[in-house]
Amino acid sequence: MNLDLTGKHALVCGGSQGIGRAAAIELAALGADVTLLARSRDALEAALATLPKTHAAQQHAWIAADMSEHAELRAKVEATVNAHPVQILVNNSGGPPGGPAHTAAPDEFLRAFNQHLIGAQTLLQAVLPGMKASGYGRIVNVISTSVKEPIRNLGVSNTIRGATASWAKTLAGELGVHGITVNNVLPGYTQTQRLEQILVDRTKATGKSSAEIEQAMLATVPAGRFAKPAEIAAVIAFLATPAAAYVNGINVPVDGGRMQSM
Repeated sequence: MNLDLTGKHALVCGGSQGIGRAAAIELAALGADVTLLARSRDALEAALATLPKTHAAQQHAWIAADMSEHAELRAKVEATVNAHPVQILVNNSGGPPGGPAHTAAPDEFLRAFNQHLIGAQTLLQAVLPGMKASGYGRIVNVISTSVKEPIRNLGVSNTIRGATASWAKTLAGELGVHGITVNNVLPGYTQTQRLEQILVDRTKATGKSSAEIEQAMLATVPAGRFAKPAEIAAVIAFLATPAAAYVNGINVPVDGGRMQSM
């Protein structure tokens, strides 16, 4: 099975922490040059120092940018890809605040849409020429199991994640002819800052303790535990490899068996 990414360049969004950072480590371990993208320079510098190098020519870098500032985002990414074309794009961005859909202000939907979907579209258009020229492209979107089963009290997130999944499926049909695949990874409950925030939100909403909320969440997971970021990252990395060339346009849940749907 060909898992070698030597000579490939991966751009990993949200690469300074959590699932993004774990994915960057896995991709680097398979030989890819990795560029991390996030907002905080200090966090990016710290994450960059953790990336492995498997061969002498391997180079890693970072870009400090906000996914919602589209003109600046595109300019910074294009400056990078003009010198070093990207073959692997991992779209990964923190989810919107919790709350019901019916109480969310229109601006909350717009902010999330701009950060997630328009941000991803901006990156796609920046990296696509290099992917086409290489005859190799892997776009992996880290979204949510909510695209299959909406999650209560995450109304804005459910809506935007669903839009992203449909965008990805459309792209898979358009870009496959160029050797470019587009897939979505759907993490279950994973030990990240996002999970910590969900626990805080549910504690406030219900009046229950964090331990009670956590136990109730785990009771729905056949694996009986939360995922480690590296377990999500392993699936992302596989989808980026030559071995996954015929996997295109799918949603891959990595949730310990939590969802009831097929």
